[in-house]
Amino acid sequence: MKQLFIHCSQNVTQSALMENGRLTEFSVERMEGTSLIGNLYKGRVVNVLPGMQAAFVDIGLPKNAFLYVDDALHPHLDKQPKVKPAISDLLKPGDELLVQLMKEPLGGKGARVTTHFSIPGRWLVYMPSADYIGISKKIESESERSRLKGLADAMRIEGEGVIMRTNADGESREALEGDLNVLRTTWHNIVSRSKLANSPSEIHRDSGLVQRMVRDVITPDTEQLIIDDQASMQAAQAYLRQTAPALVEKIRFYNESKPLFDKYGIKELLDKAFQSRIWLPSGGYLIWDQTEALTVIDVNTGKYTGSVDLEETVFQTNKEAADEVARLLRLRDVGGIIIIDFIDMETEEHRHQIEQQLELTIKRDRTKCQVVGWTRLGLMEMTRKKARENAMNFFYETCASCKGRGKIYVR
Repeated sequence: MKQLFIHCSQNVTQSALMENGRLTEFSVERMEGTSLIGNLYKGRVVNVLPGMQAAFVDIGLPKNAFLYVDDALHPHLDKQPKVKPAISDLLKPGDELLVQLMKEPLGGKGARVTTHFSIPGRWLVYMPSADYIGISKKIESESERSRLKGLADAMRIEGEGVIMRTNADGESREALEGDLNVLRTTWHNIVSRSKLANSPSEIHRDSGLVQRMVRDVITPDTEQLIIDDQASMQAAQAYLRQTAPALVEKIRFYNESKPLFDKYGIKELLDKAFQSRIWLPSGGYLIWDQTEALTVIDVNTGKYTGSVDLEETVFQTNKEAADEVARLLRLRDVGGIIIIDFIDMETEEHRHQIEQQLELTIKRDRTKCQVVGWTRLGLMEMTRKKARENAMNFFYETCASCKGRGKIYVR
């Protein structure tokens, strides 16, 4: 069962997702600078770099956005030319074009943009020029996948692309078609505005944190959504009345004097999850070392001594660690390359089971992850897509006393 908590203050909105009593996701959105992912801009090409097969595009942000040649081409092979053209053949300085932001500015890097447009709805994702049908991999029933593919093919206009989201499982054609029509209208309005707008300018802004969480997280297996802001609660109710009326009753307004995150112990759970040493229930622990591009996690038996033999003790610790690492990657919203130093195991079967355990647990993650496998040095390598600034950077700062061994809550 899932519980979603949303806390709104004057400057920031925070959401926390609990699954089966465990905190699994935490998101933050500043009021003065909401998330940019999914926004569409009319931009102007500032510079074309043939050596990098990329262009820099002014979209009105402090740093120019980066457009790679593959993001300026059609995403499907049957539509791409046999030989990839040079970026200089596609764009030149001064060109105006519509782009969608796919990765926020991080560190000293500007945003990354694309011309492969996609607009998410509750049941599906609409791609105006992809000519493609996709079904969420989390929908496992072959009969349901076939049904949804047939519906998508019947509903779409030639040249359009549609991806059926996990939420579409079991939904009626009426609900799916209604979602598609809304998204199609949104796209037509975007195109109309872009023709009249000057560059650089923002053409379309994606939904805020509250609506995104309601759209993407609230499902029939959600126990409740607890929110402490009246206006945000009403907006969430209005959205669900349009898309999933049966779920409106799951929303509850919180108006007690004690802060929402304190009442439900969320702040305490966050404090533990964002430390560099994280204890496992058995007594083992993880050491977490994170940089901008690489995260290294070391697994230790700690206080756990087991009851059978050393190999079984090590295996059980690693198994517990695999589950906790997958949870914390979601919670911390870690991106980039991830290296996990599990405790050395003697049997190949145990190594295989740990890899399977990790692959199974990351399936719950809504962000794309890939378990690459064991390296020649016996380390587990994986990757996770990074699109937004880490929430930890907003709420925690490095402790001056321990020089990074711990974090201090600053908000």
